[in-house]
Amino acid sequence: MGLGIITESHAVRMKRNNIVVFSGGSAANTLVDVFGNVAREKSCTLSYIIPISDNGGSSSELIRVFGGPGIGDVRSRLVRLIPEDIAGNDPEKAAMKTFFNHRLASTPEAARAEWLDIVEARHELWTSISSEKEELIRSFLNTINLEIVKRARPSSFFNFQSAAVGNLFLTGARLFTGSFESAIYLLGSITGVPSNVSVIPAINSNFSHHICAGLRDGTSIVGQNSISHPSATPNRLSGGEDIDGPMSPTTVQRKTFEELIMHDSVEDANLPGSLPTLRKQYIDFHKSDTEDLPSRIRRIWYINPYGQEIRPSPNPKVLAALGTSQAVIYSIGSLYTSIIPCLILKDVGDAIAAPGIKTKILILNGSIDRETGPASNPYCARDFICAISNACGTSRGDLRVESTDMNKYVTHVIHLEGEGTPKVDKEELKGLGIETYRVYGRKNPEGGMLYDGKALTQALESILGREDKGPVRRNTLQH
Repeated sequence: MGLGIITESHAVRMKRNNIVVFSGGSAANTLVDVFGNVAREKSCTLSYIIPISDNGGSSSELIRVFGGPGIGDVRSRLVRLIPEDIAGNDPEKAAMKTFFNHRLASTPEAARAEWLDIVEARHELWTSISSEKEELIRSFLNTINLEIVKRARPSSFFNFQSAAVGNLFLTGARLFTGSFESAIYLLGSITGVPSNVSVIPAINSNFSHHICAGLRDGTSIVGQNSISHPSATPNRLSGGEDIDGPMSPTTVQRKTFEELIMHDSVEDANLPGSLPTLRKQYIDFHKSDTEDLPSRIRRIWYINPYGQEIRPSPNPKVLAALGTSQAVIYSIGSLYTSIIPCLILKDVGDAIAAPGIKTKILILNGSIDRETGPASNPYCARDFICAISNACGTSRGDLRVESTDMNKYVTHVIHLEGEGTPKVDKEELKGLGIETYRVYGRKNPEGGMLYDGKALTQALESILGREDKGPVRRNTLQH
């Protein structure tokens, strides 16, 4: 029987001793220690809800050859949660973190040679890893290696370029066990991820799930990579003709048709006729210095391989975590490709709006990115809140949420103040029933501001209620 939503009459009989954090990978990794400290202070568990719609980097090649979920963000969070060896008494912890974070060489030939050294236990990465763990890890690396060899075809070879070893391990474990969550459990167990912390994929599936963004100018962008940090690929037709500037509808149709023919001749995990954008390698991309979108994003939705909109169900563990949660935190990161893909899943909006979750905190980004622009019309705090509220509304069947109902999904906003940060109108948000907390941070050399860990911890503890009523450091928090 399906898990469904835990009703409030049931939830009140359960102690709400969990904090749910919606986040992506790299950006929120900088705040993992903050969330861990707050959870320990509150003597509660911590659940990270992570999207699986990433189709960029080495994940794109794993998806192309094997299908399955985008695992890069999940691997990134698991590795970040490996306990630090501060005293220097356990070099294996540092070695495990280095091993699963390691990326192979940046050229296909060198990467393939390095991969074989790892599989054959000749690589220096194995130094300081105990023999029993080495052989256990190698068994799953050998599984994925065998699958790579089996699936090689004249038209398709696996490209090891810049592949993350942790991604290869998780894929090998998923293929061996038939379960993505079992692979996550295995990696967490081997590396000693704290037992009070859960990393939960938003969708528990052995299939790929892709997203599409609809812009306000009526255009659509297919795939997370193209939405967030598109790869630089030239517009070129089969005859070698380069196209400068925007393409006409006829040229676009011709180019798409040629790509379909080309991709259908390749034997990989993609179904014939799948959208070309979802079948490409996106190994080379840059998360910074991307050009603005032509207009703001209107909404995000999931699509099948042919581009048709679908409404997936969430991982039942997502609803279970929310059903025992005392607070929800929307972390920093990519709003439309990290946070919202988790919120638009069926029943998630209902679970967040449940009266048992009293506190729903948005930690506002310290800068504007491609998804929250364009630079000529950047997002303010209310825009972030509207996007989150509308996503939760979409989950409930409502495409638009009235301003009077936004505090069902966001009750507090923590933000920075400085050049490049989203603007916050404190009085406007107060009128919506949303409290604001400004914390001090430091300037980011790449633009915007960065959160100070101690100041952010104090803000979260102030909102959630501190068990220890000790002194609060001055000049770090303004309510």
